[in-house]
Amino acid sequence: MLGLLSREHMYIEGPPGVAKTMIAEIASASTSLSSFFYQMHRDTRLNELIGESVIVRTDIPDVGEQIKHSVIKGGILTCEIAVLDDISRAPGEALNVLLRILQERKFGSMSSEKIPLMSAIATGNPVSEDGYYGDPLDPATLDRFTLQLQSTGLVSSGSWDQAASVIDLYSGPRTIDDEPIINTIKRSTIIEASELVPLVLFPEDSKRVLLKLLQVLRNEYGCTEDNALLTDRTFLVKAVTIMKANAISKGRHICEPMDLTVLRYMTTFRVPHHVHAQIDAIIAQVLQEESQRTENQNDTDNQDQNKGEDGNGNGQ
Repeated sequence: MLGLLSREHMYIEGPPGVAKTMIAEIASASTSLSSFFYQMHRDTRLNELIGESVIVRTDIPDVGEQIKHSVIKGGILTCEIAVLDDISRAPGEALNVLLRILQERKFGSMSSEKIPLMSAIATGNPVSEDGYYGDPLDPATLDRFTLQLQSTGLVSSGSWDQAASVIDLYSGPRTIDDEPIINTIKRSTIIEASELVPLVLFPEDSKRVLLKLLQVLRNEYGCTEDNALLTDRTFLVKAVTIMKANAISKGRHICEPMDLTVLRYMTTFRVPHHVHAQIDAIIAQVLQEESQRTENQNDTDNQDQNKGEDGNGNGQ
């Protein structure tokens, strides 16, 4: 929901069998947006993602014939939401062009026409670990996906109550062709809600907690350029958009400091693992300090006001 409202891209990483693809497909199907699904593989060609490659011949008077390469747009160039499954398997040739499309929402160096893409949901295996086929996503690739989620298995994490619930879902009688019922929302609802996000007010206290979080991550937890990806593009620009999207999801037109909590979905692969494991507590501490600051400021303001009144509450 945050990705769709903010029109940002999402990345879900986890081992096989933890419903990464299912999550992405359900999110796509529930939106009523035009969609594109592609299963990445080692031999993925760029044209499979963007459409058919063609040669265009044009007669130029008094010169001759001009031959140019062109594309009949398709795939990610014509959809509003894209699911890019197993992105870590894609070769660099296709991935490099894809990243520019994701960032600029355009294709071609001379193209001024924006593509309709709102959000892309990519999935991947933890290829930094042994036993998984693919290449780890480099920092530039990861940074294109503003929202990041690490998915773990219920069995491997020992979540037995949730594991029992999954068994219950599939142990009852059903037909061989039983399809899940996916609730959908109108396309216009998503479009209209996302158009409200840039209009959300971002007051001083929201800016203060965002900057404070970045300072804490850098100064107290040692997140620097050597071990973290706290880029200006992501945390000074897109973080604001994500916080605004959260405000809209709560029915507000003004950001509040509590909207900082959604930044937990931005640090997943951008800070060291042990730091992200503590991110909820780190954010909570920042918010507590801001709350204490506000309380102290209110006490000071009340004292200043009382100094201007006599013992009967009358102004001197």
